[in-house]
Amino acid sequence: MESYKTIEGSAQAEYEEKKSRFIGQVAHVETEDEAISFLDAVRTANPMARHNVYAYVLRANNRVRYSDDGEPARTSGLPTLSVIEHAELKDVICVTTRYFGGTLLGTGGLVRAYTKAAQDAFAAARVVTFASCRDIVVSIDYPLYDQVSHWLESQGVQVVDTTFAADVTVEIRVLASEAEGVAAALTELTHGSAVLLVGDESFQPLAAREGSPER
Repeated sequence: MESYKTIEGSAQAEYEEKKSRFIGQVAHVETEDEAISFLDAVRTANPMARHNVYAYVLRANNRVRYSDDGEPARTSGLPTLSVIEHAELKDVICVTTRYFGGTLLGTGGLVRAYTKAAQDAFAAARVVTFASCRDIVVSIDYPLYDQVSHWLESQGVQVVDTTFAADVTVEIRVLASEAEGVAAALTELTHGSAVLLVGDESFQPLAAREGSPER
């Protein structure tokens, strides 16, 4: 897998249908223990709730789990999972807490309500793309900074940090598959005067290039 989408942190949204409250909460999790801990925290915070429906998708071992938590089969947990899969998200959990309002919604009503609660919760979150990247630290003389900065911008290269000291140090992030080419281009641009340090390959958040939507 060269890249995947996930969310940063956590988010929450609330939806009401025929006096039943549906509180959708989503979070970034990377292990099953983290997913269960988030679920337990939601349950603890809502001891009077009738249901805490959940679904999560993890990259590790392609782990996928969902539960209707007492709702009729396939009316809540599976629709929640479908929202995650439709958005192509990984390493996320969604827990929707229902406070029963006294009116039965029927199977179709439950599917719509849990789907909307999950969709609204993810809409409130910030979606980011993680990709297999390499960070490159570039040290250059001050006279070259404007030229290098302009080139990076024109290529849509993500600048992570810039430090102005005895010289200018620019830390950039590129796809691992592009690191060699970018390093070579910078060496040529600076006529070999730039000092480059290429980091190890790892999954990191990668900003969308201009014209490429993050969501």
